[in-house]
Amino acid sequence: MVHYLTKSRQGQFLVIGVLFTILGFVFIRLNGAYSSTSFYIAIFFLGFYAAKDAVVNTVRDRSPNVDLLMVLAAVGAVIINFESEGAALLLIFAAAEALEDYSTDKSTSAISELMAQVPDTAQVLKENGDVVVTPTEELAIGDIVVVSKGAQIPIDGFIDRKAIVNEAALTGESIPVEKELKDEVFAGTINEGNVFHVEVNKKMDETMFSNIIRMVEEAQNRPSRIAKFIDRIESKYVIGVLIIVPIFIFVLYQFLGLSLEEAFYRGMVLLTVASPCALCASVTPATLSAISNGAKNGVLFKGGAAMEALSTMDILYTDKTGTLTYGDFQVVDYAVDEDVLKEVIYMEQQSSHPIGRAIVSAFKDIDLTEVEQSESIEEIAGSGIKKGDILVGKPGAFKHYDKFNQFQKVLEKGDTSILVADGNEVVGYFSFRDQIRPQSASTVADFQKEGIKVCLLTGDNEKVAAQVAKLVKVDDYIASMLPEDKIEFVMNSQGKEEVVGMIGDGINDAPALANADIGIAMGSGSSVAMESSDVVIVKNDLSKLFYSYKLSKKLYGIIIQNVIFSLVVIVTLTTLNMFGVLGLPLAVLFHEGSTILVILNGLRLLQKEKKV
Repeated sequence: MVHYLTKSRQGQFLVIGVLFTILGFVFIRLNGAYSSTSFYIAIFFLGFYAAKDAVVNTVRDRSPNVDLLMVLAAVGAVIINFESEGAALLLIFAAAEALEDYSTDKSTSAISELMAQVPDTAQVLKENGDVVVTPTEELAIGDIVVVSKGAQIPIDGFIDRKAIVNEAALTGESIPVEKELKDEVFAGTINEGNVFHVEVNKKMDETMFSNIIRMVEEAQNRPSRIAKFIDRIESKYVIGVLIIVPIFIFVLYQFLGLSLEEAFYRGMVLLTVASPCALCASVTPATLSAISNGAKNGVLFKGGAAMEALSTMDILYTDKTGTLTYGDFQVVDYAVDEDVLKEVIYMEQQSSHPIGRAIVSAFKDIDLTEVEQSESIEEIAGSGIKKGDILVGKPGAFKHYDKFNQFQKVLEKGDTSILVADGNEVVGYFSFRDQIRPQSASTVADFQKEGIKVCLLTGDNEKVAAQVAKLVKVDDYIASMLPEDKIEFVMNSQGKEEVVGMIGDGINDAPALANADIGIAMGSGSSVAMESSDVVIVKNDLSKLFYSYKLSKKLYGIIIQNVIFSLVVIVTLTTLNMFGVLGLPLAVLFHEGSTILVILNGLRLLQKEKKV
C-alpha cells in the first residue's frame, strides 16, 4: 500500500490531499483564511481523479456514475461554506478508491507471483556453432535453444535427447519427469539433468505459461451476473439520485419552511448518503481476491461468472483418463504382427494421447526406417487414429469389423484396451493399465457431502469404467461414450434445471466442457480442453477443485453480506436525513466508511488459508 501511495500519481495526490486536510483542521481555530485555503487545495487534489473520471466516463458512456455524485456533493458543500466536510468527503472517497485499486493490484501481483519467472532471454545455437543470447520474445519457431543443467527452460519446444525435467511449477508433481527424444518441454520448468537443446515450437505469447497468464488477465474482465447487474443499474440509480435531490431540496424549502441554506445542506447530505459507492464496491474487490486465492492454490478461474456458477453446481460429470487417473498408461499385454506394430508405433508418435505415448515408450527401441512416412495420418476425435488402411482406436469403433468377436475375452479383462484393424479386419490389440490419482476418491466424497452428485463419463469399456467407479465411489458411471454422448448428458441435466459441471482433459472432452455451465480442465490436458473450459486445475490436484468450490461459496457469501450491508447503510442514512438528525460530517463518515468496510471484507479472500 505504501508503494502505491508513493509511486502512483493518484496515490501521491491522495497523500497531498490528506496533508492539506489535516492543515485545514489545524488552522480552523488559528486562522480561518488559511484553513479555507488548505481545504480548497485538499479538495482539488482529492477530487482531481474523481472529477476526471466523472467527466470522461459520463461523456464517453453517455451516463453518469458514482464519481459524479461525490464531486457534486463536495462542490455543494463548498457552495454553502462547508469546505471542511467537502474535503473530508473526498478524502474518504479517494481513500476507498485507492484501497480498491490496491486490492486489484494485490490480486494481479499475487497471480504473477504464482507463476515461476520465465527467463526473459535464451541461449540460441546458430548454424555456425555460435551461441547468442536472445530475448525470448524474439525467438522464432525452429530456433534451437541451449538449456544448461539446472536452468529454467525459456520456451516451449521439442528436445533433442533424453532429459530430466522438473515440471512442479506447472503440474505440481514434485518428482522430475523423464523426457524422451522429441518430447515437448515447457517454459518455466527446470532442467535437472544434463544440457540439452530445444527446438522452439511456439512463440513466446503461445506457450503454456503465456496462456495461463492470458486466461487470468481475461478473468478480471469477465464479471459475475451480480456484478453485471450492479454495473447495469449504476447509471440509472445515479440519474434517479440527481433527479430526487433537487426535488427534495425544493420540498424542504417550499413546503416545510426550511431556509434555502438548510434545505440545500440536507440535499447535499442526501446526495452523499444515497450514493451507491459501497454497493458498487461489493463485488469486484472480493471477486478479484478470490480469483487470486484460487490461482495461488493452482486453480485458474476465467472470471467471476465461473466462480458464481461453481458455487451453485448441482452435478459434476467427470472424465476418467487424465482426470480421475494419471493418464500415464503402461502396455501390459499386446498381440499384433511386427509389420503392423511398426505402423502403429509410427502413427502414435504423431499423437499426444496418453495411450499413444505409452505405445511409443514401450517400443522405443524398434527400428521404423522401413515404415512409409509420406502417407497422411488422421486423428479421429473419440475413436482413434488412422493411416491408410490401418486404424487404431477404441473397441467401440470396430464392432462391425471382421474378427471383432475373437477379441472379446481381452476386452472383458478390465484393462483399458484398444484394437488394431487392417482394412476391414481386426488384426490385433494392446492392453494398458492406469493409476488412479490419490485425491480422486476423497474429492468425490467431499463433493457428495455437499449434496453434489458425481457421475463418471468415459470412453473406456464397461469393465474399466466399473472398476474405476467402484474404487472412486462415484454416484453413477457410463462407459463407451463418444464426445457427442457426453454433450447429451450435460444438456439433459441442464434440461432438468441442474447447474452442470464437467471436468476433463482431452480433445474429446472439449465439446462437453464448452456446453457445461462450468467447464473444468486439467492443466496437463490438451490446449483445446483448456480453451473450452471456465476453470483450469493447473497442478492436476483434484483436491484443489473442492477447495475452489468452497472458496466460491465463501465469495458468494461475502458478496451477499456486502450487498445487504450497503443497502442497509443507504436506507438507514437516508431515513435519518429525512428526519433531519444526520449532519454532513457523520453522513460522510458512515457512508464512505461503509465503502471501505465492504472492500476490506472482500480482501479477506486473499488470505492464504489451506482450508476455506
